[in-house]
Amino acid sequence: MSSIPSKPSATITEHEAQQVERANVTGRQPAVFVHGLWLLPSSWDRWASVFEDAGYTALTPGWPDDPETVDQANAKPEVFANKTVGQVADHFAVIIRGLKKKPAVIGHSFGGLLAQILAGRGLSSATVAIDPAPFRGVLPLPFSALKSAWPVLGNPANRNRAIPLTFDQFRFGFANAVSEQEAKELYETFAVPASGAPLFQAAAANLNPWTEAKVDIENRERGPLLIISGEKDNTVPWSIANASFKQQQRNAGLTEIIEMANRGHALTIDSGWREVADTSLAFVKRFVPAAVTQVA
Repeated sequence: MSSIPSKPSATITEHEAQQVERANVTGRQPAVFVHGLWLLPSSWDRWASVFEDAGYTALTPGWPDDPETVDQANAKPEVFANKTVGQVADHFAVIIRGLKKKPAVIGHSFGGLLAQILAGRGLSSATVAIDPAPFRGVLPLPFSALKSAWPVLGNPANRNRAIPLTFDQFRFGFANAVSEQEAKELYETFAVPASGAPLFQAAAANLNPWTEAKVDIENRERGPLLIISGEKDNTVPWSIANASFKQQQRNAGLTEIIEMANRGHALTIDSGWREVADTSLAFVKRFVPAAVTQVA
């Protein structure tokens, strides 16, 4: 893998370039975290600490133009508009190619789809896709998933907009498996507007042969993959996660799936986050020990 230029490209922030440089200087095994819609990179902060304590170097890049804080994001929601799956995947690919060691990649929701796209490009040494958004070939569309996406899909003009969730929408789509009080805390702490484009891309993926919401599931360089599904997830129910798993089983590499009991779509940020983080870390450790160099 080649180095990121000393001056970051237009899409790579100074902070992201510094994370890559730090990973290369330390020589530790990198782990790259990919967030999904309605969240920011800071949603991974506690996970990053867990992986750092285990001997990895954690990188938490953003999607292009991500603000640094929730307050900034809510003040200028327009910065999220028109971010497509392909654009974000390419952004993360540039960052990963700047690393001297092939990273583990952990993604949630649309980040879980992006993690699989990156793995399909041969850019991941081990991948964890948590409640991943569907890709071309994944056919189930349960009512709860459609209801979760309807705040965006209900208006075709939203494709080119940044869409915030109301608390009730966040409660149904993310925080249905926690108390009302915790749901409010999660909403205030983490929720930001999101680009409408990826949801339209995923919704039309099976009708569009040229969709960006597709994964190279047969690449032998994909590496081991774990899909984690929250039992009570309304946004990405078991039927979607399991259909993704069955598609990925066509790969020659190891593919596993785990269902986390009593967990919703907020499982990476709610009070039970540590169990999901430890499950992800255990999988990564099996194939990419922190002390072992993985060179692309």
